[in-house]
Amino acid sequence: MGIRVGIVGISGFGGGEALRLIAGHPSFELVYAAGEGSAGCRLIDRYPGVPHKLAGLMIEKWDPETLPELDLLFASLPTGASAEALSRVREEVKIVDIGGDHRYVDGWTYGLADVWPDRIRGQSRVANPGCFPAATLNALAPLLAGKLIEPDNIVIDSKTGISGAGRGGGDSKFGYAESNENLQPYGLLKHVHMPEMTTTIERLSGGSASGLVFTPHLVPMTRGVLVTIYCRGNATTRQCVDAAQSFYADRPFVRVTDRPPQTKWATGSNLSFVSYAADPERRLVIAMGVVDNLGKGAAGQAVQNANLICGLSETAGLDLPPVWP
Repeated sequence: MGIRVGIVGISGFGGGEALRLIAGHPSFELVYAAGEGSAGCRLIDRYPGVPHKLAGLMIEKWDPETLPELDLLFASLPTGASAEALSRVREEVKIVDIGGDHRYVDGWTYGLADVWPDRIRGQSRVANPGCFPAATLNALAPLLAGKLIEPDNIVIDSKTGISGAGRGGGDSKFGYAESNENLQPYGLLKHVHMPEMTTTIERLSGGSASGLVFTPHLVPMTRGVLVTIYCRGNATTRQCVDAAQSFYADRPFVRVTDRPPQTKWATGSNLSFVSYAADPERRLVIAMGVVDNLGKGAAGQAVQNANLICGLSETAGLDLPPVWP
């Protein structure tokens, strides 16, 4: 018998992507699915393309008190909706929280899997990074660890696909008519991902990130995150690339490229692309990062974290190429 797995929030984009990856995982056996809007339906009614072995699985109303025997639970709930309920899950059930309630919370490990895998192995409560931090921190980590940039003078310009807002979307601005042929900044100066990025930058660098600026933009595409990060430092482009290649030498999912990355390179995968351009005369370093916001930015990294905490090969169920056009 495989590792018995459940997904909470299976009706959403993150939960649906977790379902897709777990359905093909060599060691995970999906035995429990929960979702508010689709409770009472069979899984095949919500996702007609699921494998036959999962077709009859019923989607249940989420209740931590009535969980079946599970080894591992993926929680893909909106920020603010998981903290209380997950506190009532039995201690022996490992949890990966794809939502935002447990990032840098006592008792939970921050699951930046490509940077800190050894901190994650064997843990039982892991908080998945957000999609913007996944792209940003993977690009910055080699530069911060190598002292090539100043941690308190970083400006992040980010573009994201609409699925990053979740299936509910929050309000009508995420509808087709509002988002198609449109580009909009949002979350200015107080975005929900600012605290986790600030904390991680400070832990990687040992310095202050009080000057961090982060502006996300919603672009009319379904999936993908591209971050362009402006930093201060004396490094050359070659030094930045060399630092990243060394930092990620044994990491299976990070690709260091000498070309500016594109979102389609990562679509449908757990890959993370990083690239750099620098002008030491101007003390300017540009770091670039690309992830699929539902892959490395959500369910892909969640499965990677689950592999780590369950003692499996890190690439199990994730060694898939991107979806090329």
